Amino acid sequence: MSDNRDSELFQALVAQLGQAGWMALGKIGNPLTGKVARHLELARLTIDTLAGLEARTRGNLDPAEKAMLDRTLRELRLNYVDEVKKGDTTAAEPTPPAEPAVPAPDEPGKEPGKEPGAQG
Repeated sequence: MSDNRDSELFQALVAQLGQAGWMALGKIGNPLTGKVARHLELARLTIDTLAGLEARTRGNLDPAEKAMLDRTLRELRLNYVDEVKKGDTTAAEPTPPAEPAVPAPDEPGKEPGKEPGAQG
């Protein structure tokens, strides 16, 4: 692989991890669901992964790669601290409760004359 291709792939990896960090911080929506949710434990893991990548590649990155990685880490870390200060480490938007798959016996939709567990 050429050095240019390696650099492009490295920068794409940093960008993907950065996007995952922004989603976990609740700063951008999930592109698949469109929902915004905050998961600070996942954000911390993403930041730690990028920090590990930075430590393992130290001295081996070209200036553009290093600048991108440093900027991504700095911005995620600062935003992480801001989010931790806000409290409530789970979600930025409340998730509606799931609807039961089968109506309870006292709910509309129950067959008349049938008791739960009765053989039909």
